[in-house]
Amino acid sequence: MDLTIPGGMGGEDAIKEILALDPEANCIVSSGYANDPVMARYQEYGFKGIAIKPYSIEQLLEVLRRVASDVGGDPPH
Repeated sequence: MDLTIPGGMGGEDAIKEILALDPEANCIVSSGYANDPVMARYQEYGFKGIAIKPYSIEQLLEVLRRVASDVGGDPPH
C-alpha cells in the first residue's frame, strides 16, 4: 500500500486497521519518500516488506516473492 494518499487514508493508518482485523496480514508499504520513518522502520509499523519508488516490475516481484515466502520483504540491493 502507498504510504501517502492525498486526501485519503495512507498506509500508516491503513495498516493499523488491517492488523486489528488480521494480525497476520502480509502488507507491503510503498513510497518515494525513502527518509520517512515508516519506510526506514517498516517492520515496527507492521509491514512485512517495502518497495521504494520508483521500482521496476522485477524489484516489485522480488519483494512480493519474499513476503509471500515469509523470508522478509527487504528491497533487493
